[in-house]
This record gives sequence, C-alpha cells and structure tokens, in this order.
Amino acid sequence: MNHPHPPGRPGQQPSIPTDRVRQHARPSAAARARRYVPRPSWTVYAMVFVLLGGILFVQAYANGSFIPDYRAENTFGSGQDEVPDVILDGGPIINTTADRPQSYRLPARTVVLTFDDGPDERWTPEVMRVLDKHQVPGTFFVLGNQVVRNPGMVRDLAENGHELGVHTFTHPHLTQIPEWQRRMEYTQTQLAIAGATGVRTNLLRFPYSSRPDAVVNQDWPLLQQAGELGYLTVVNDLDSRDWERQGPEGMIERTIPPGFAGAVTLWHDSGGDRSQTVEALDRYIPLMKERGYTFTTVSEGLNRALAEAGVNGPTAGPVEATAGERWRGQMLIMAVRAADWTFVVFGVLFILVGVLTIGRTVLLFVLALRHARRRRRSDFAWGPPVTEPVSVIVPAYNEKEGIAAAVRSLALGDHPGGIEVVVVDDGSNDGTADIAAGLGLPNVRVVRKPNGGKPSALNTGVALARHDLIVMVDGDTVFEPDAVRRLVQPFGDPQVGAVAGNVKVGNRRSMIAKWQHIEYVIGFNLDRRLYETLRCMPTIPGAIGAFRREALEYAGGMTDETLAEDTDVTMALGRAGWKVVYEEGARAWTEAPTSLGQLWKQRYRWSYGTMQAMWKHRRSVLDKGSSGRFSRRCLTFLTVFGVMLPLAAPVIDLLAIYGLVFLDRTATALAWLAMLGLQFLTAIVAFRLDKEKLGVLWVLPLQQFVYRQLMYLVLLQSVVTALTGGRLGWQKLKRTGLQGSGMSGGTPGPQPQAPRSAIPAGGFPVGRTPR
Repeated sequence: MNHPHPPGRPGQQPSIPTDRVRQHARPSAAARARRYVPRPSWTVYAMVFVLLGGILFVQAYANGSFIPDYRAENTFGSGQDEVPDVILDGGPIINTTADRPQSYRLPARTVVLTFDDGPDERWTPEVMRVLDKHQVPGTFFVLGNQVVRNPGMVRDLAENGHELGVHTFTHPHLTQIPEWQRRMEYTQTQLAIAGATGVRTNLLRFPYSSRPDAVVNQDWPLLQQAGELGYLTVVNDLDSRDWERQGPEGMIERTIPPGFAGAVTLWHDSGGDRSQTVEALDRYIPLMKERGYTFTTVSEGLNRALAEAGVNGPTAGPVEATAGERWRGQMLIMAVRAADWTFVVFGVLFILVGVLTIGRTVLLFVLALRHARRRRRSDFAWGPPVTEPVSVIVPAYNEKEGIAAAVRSLALGDHPGGIEVVVVDDGSNDGTADIAAGLGLPNVRVVRKPNGGKPSALNTGVALARHDLIVMVDGDTVFEPDAVRRLVQPFGDPQVGAVAGNVKVGNRRSMIAKWQHIEYVIGFNLDRRLYETLRCMPTIPGAIGAFRREALEYAGGMTDETLAEDTDVTMALGRAGWKVVYEEGARAWTEAPTSLGQLWKQRYRWSYGTMQAMWKHRRSVLDKGSSGRFSRRCLTFLTVFGVMLPLAAPVIDLLAIYGLVFLDRTATALAWLAMLGLQFLTAIVAFRLDKEKLGVLWVLPLQQFVYRQLMYLVLLQSVVTALTGGRLGWQKLKRTGLQGSGMSGGTPGPQPQAPRSAIPAGGFPVGRTPR
C-alpha cells in the first residue's frame, strides 16, 4: 500500500512544521517527577457545595420559602377576652414595653400616611415623588427582603425625612410561626435597615394587621413579645384598601377621618400595580390640607399626642445603629444580593444547558444516524481490501491478570495479512513479561525495558515493529477474532491516518460497571460518529486504535507532555490533515473500574490529560488550512461540550432540588422527567446502533444521582488542578482479569448493559479506556 503525505498535499512536505504539531521527547526523570504533587483537597469541593447550598438557602429564606402555607383561622382563639380594653378601645399606636399596656391616638386634624410591603423599585419612587411634591412625610413599614434588594432606595427615604418601621422580613402570618422565627423576622429586618441607612427603628407593624378593635386573643402574645423586644406596635385607623384597585375615589373616601379626628392611614407602595394609589395620594393630600389637616410621621404624631396630654410616654423615632449592627446589616445585604445574582446566573445557565443539551442531542441524532446509514449500505467500501501485515503494540505494566487473554486474542486474530504482536513490558514486577512469553505463540515478541511510562513503551514498540500498519492496545484489553482485520480496513482510503475501534466494557455485573458500559456505548456510537462526520475526532482510544506509521512519525509519536497521549497524538494527526475515523465493527473488551475510588482516579487523569492536550494545541485555532479548521472544530466542541456543559450541568440538579423543596413540585418533577426522557432516548438510539440489549437501561435514573455527580466532581477537580498548575502521576488500577467475569476463551461475547446521561457527565471520559 502506498502511504501518501497528508491529504491534499501529494508529494509535498506537510504544511505544518513538525515542531508545531508535536515536540516529541522521551520522558525524563524531571518531567515524571513534576507529575507527582498532592491533589486538591476534598475540602475544596466541600466548600464549593456548602457555598452553593448556602446561596440557595439564603435565596429561599429571602423569598419567604420557609413560611408555612396560610391556613384560614378557625374560631378557636379568635375571641378578645384576653386583650385589655385599653388596647381594644385605644388608638393605633400600642405600647407594651411597660408593665401596663397603653395605646395612643393622634391629635385632631393630624394624618399619618403609612405604607406597607415596600420598598418596590417601581412604585416606591413614585410614592416618594408625590410626597415630596406636596412636601409631606410618610412612614414606610418595610420588608427586610425588599430592603436588602433596594438599600439605596431605603437610604433615600431616610435622607428625605421619611420614617421607617419594621414590617418583618418575609411577610408571614406571625400567628403561624414559632416565637424564635418571629424574633428573627424582626431582627433581620432591623439589621437590613441599619445596613442600608445606619439607623434603627422601634416601630413595628404586623403583616395582615388591622385596627385596634380587631386585635384577638391570638394576637395578644405577639403584641407582648413585641413590647419585650422594645417595639411600639402600629396598626391603623383607616385603610385605603388600595390592594383592591377599585379606583382612587374609593381610596380617598375610605381615608377621610370622621369629623376632624386624627388618623393613621394605611396604603401600600408595593405588591403590584400601585398607579391608582399614586393618583389617589396626589389628590388626597391637597384635599386634606384644604380641610386644615397636617401630615406627619408616626413618631412625630405620638410626640404631639403626648405633648397635648401633658404626659410622659415612650420615645419613638430613629436612633443611630451601632457599628456592629451596621456591619452585620451590610453583610446581610451583600449575602442576599449575591444570592439573587447567583440565582440569575443559575437561571441563565439552566437555559444555556437546556439549549446546548437539546442542540447537541439533535445534532447527534442527525449526524450519527446519517453516518450509520452510510456505513451500513451494501455498496460502502473504504477502498481495496487491506491485507498488509499488521504490528500490534501492547504496552504493559503489571498486567498479570489480563495479559494472557489479551495477547492470545490478538495473536489468534483472523487478519489475512498476518499479525505481529509486540509486548513491551515497561518494568513490571509481577511477572507480566514471563506470562506473555510463556504463551509460546510464534507471532508474539516480548520486549523488556526499564519503567518509563506508557508513551515511552508505545514508542519503543513502534520502533521495533516490522510493519507499517500499527495497532495500539492496552494490556488488559481482549480483541474479538475479527477486530484487527476490521480495524485496518479504513486504511483502504489513503487519506485515513488513524482509526478508532469500538471498546466494550467486559465486566458488567456491578452497578458502577453498568454505568460505564452505558457511557462507552453512547460515547462511541453517537459521539464518535459525530466527530468523524465533522472531521474533528479528538481521541483514538488506547484500548483499540490503529495508525499509519507515516502519520505517527509525522506527528512525532507519543510524548509524555500530557497525561492523555492518545488525545494529544489524535489532535496532532487531525491538525496535519489526516482523516481520523471510527470503525464500529472492530470490537475490543476492556475491564472497567469496579469501585468509586478506582473510577475516580481513572477519570481524573483522563479529564486532566485532555485539558493538557487542549492547552497544548490552543494556538492552532489561529492556524490556516487543515490545522486551523480541525482545531477550531475540535477545541470548540471539547470546550463547550467537554468542559463548560458538564461544569454547568449540575445547575439542573441544584435547581431541581430547590424546585422540589421550595417551588412548584409538579412543574419541577415534569421538567426533570423530560430531561430524563431525553437521556433515555439518546441511550436507546445509541444502543440500537450498537446492537446492544436495552434491558439494562433501568439503571439510568440511578445514574443521575450517583455516577453523574461523581463525574462532576472529577471534572471540577481537574479544572482546579489545571488552574493551580498541579501535575498528576500515572495511576495503576487494580485488575482482576476479564476471564474472571464469566467470559470463556478469553474473548468476551456480548452481555447485558446500561446508559449514561445525555449531558456528558464527566466531559472527557467518553471513548477512553482504563489504564
């Protein structure tokens, strides 16, 4: 077979200088030593999740999500026999700070405008504008969760001579929450006011309160507790009922006192459209002034009433907050606003993840199905049948459990041109080389060398190989009899420089292995078809991959510059213009990790190694020709779908939990089931394309709660390691051998299997195999 230069450049040197594609070097002791550094502490991840959980908790609290659902009060406790007559027959300002409760009315021809439920960014400024226009003050009973979101507005109220009062933090029915929670409602609002304005207030109004004569037995303990905390409780004489929105005329009529009596009037500057309230105030204030009324605040009205009566009473009005109160209030404001912004970001990410996931799924379906149909046409052929001899390189380090089955399956393959197997023992100390040599197979050579790492072992094997078609295999991988023959057939196309085979999980009995089996099926049968169609294949798997010798030499061979030498060399080949394709019929069986710890080590190295490869080739996105085209596609896909999407995907889980606890449970559950349905559909398509059984798909929902979360953490740790400049060492996973999995003859056959999320859980592991 002729081995051309990269496609499109016949007879010429490659367009990309070799040192730009690969700067090959044998692994040095210094380079290997740099890899062994401490890993990021689990404390980092715990802190991240505690922080996110704290943000969601703050958001839920600020939105009143912990308030119990309102229940209509029954007649029990609704009597008034426990309420002192001085309260029932008294005025709207109630003092329970002393031993004897008292209440106070405003002087004649005095009106206090009180506003509840604000501040509101839309309507509070409008109310202030009307008050300032007519030069009258108002008393604003504010909600703490509104103060922390509009601190500047509250500051303007105080600076413009208006008075502030506490209206709780989240507007609950106070009779339906415990005493400690009521205290917190008051305290947090007080801190919010102190943080925004530097002052505190001793005025308090309960949500849903009314006139003094409406106080019932259930309310009386609340009034007593307020007095113990130093608050004056303010109710109202006249209610505008502006929340009914029945027109300004009715509001005005309801707030005109009988005769010339004084009155505390109730209005709202939040809670919906308050345009009618603003219009009513603009007419009500001049009308009352014409009748000889003056407008004041609650505190000033109380002081006037006490002065007219010639008695001493409670002091009211703002006082300067302590430095500690101001600081704590500012921290509260910052916490809630940070939670709000984070929630906005979460919402954007939720939409982005959803769009990307659906878009990627549609793209996978369209391109993967088209790829499968084209390959399975009866007239499809790569070119003339490839019958040249093949050299199979098996790098091995302490692979005694599986080396015999792996080598035997390779040596006995049915490729008509013959198969040479070169086992490169990389300093094993468990007898791996002796086991391979003891098989007595005539087409197997065993080479022993000092330990230098997998790239060094692969390069040694390539140098010793006799043939120009090179197959690279992991030492624990078992090939099907026709795998080598099928794997090299794409080389019938002279533009093909490398071929990825179809890796299957051989040990599928454990739950963890089933999850990985699903991941492998989806990764190969959808992702690789997509990548081949778009000419941006990022990885030839180490378990089963074939290369032209010329392509490997041009790429500079395998290096230890990254921990993902297979991704590194594949990117180099793609940049050089070689086609990198997927052959689904070439199947090999590998042993997947069976414990979470082993899985973590494996996927951590894969993810981190792929990030290293991406970083190494990052500048090639600016190249012209084949290098630039490949890099822009490949690195964009890996960045978006391998890093950004998996990192953002946990937002869906976090918001699902938040929604189930604090929002509409039905809508949240339906949204989650829709995502799960999309994942099921993706898995079914992949399994059908790969002719796998669907029975194992029952584990898919469980995968969402355990496996996918583990992959999130793996990717997060990889990102942290990359950002901090850490290095990771090679890890040798514990093996038991595929023959111990109930597979006869060393060559596994198809077995039951299982699925992965439509969102790439760990980003990079798709298409890789254990090392």
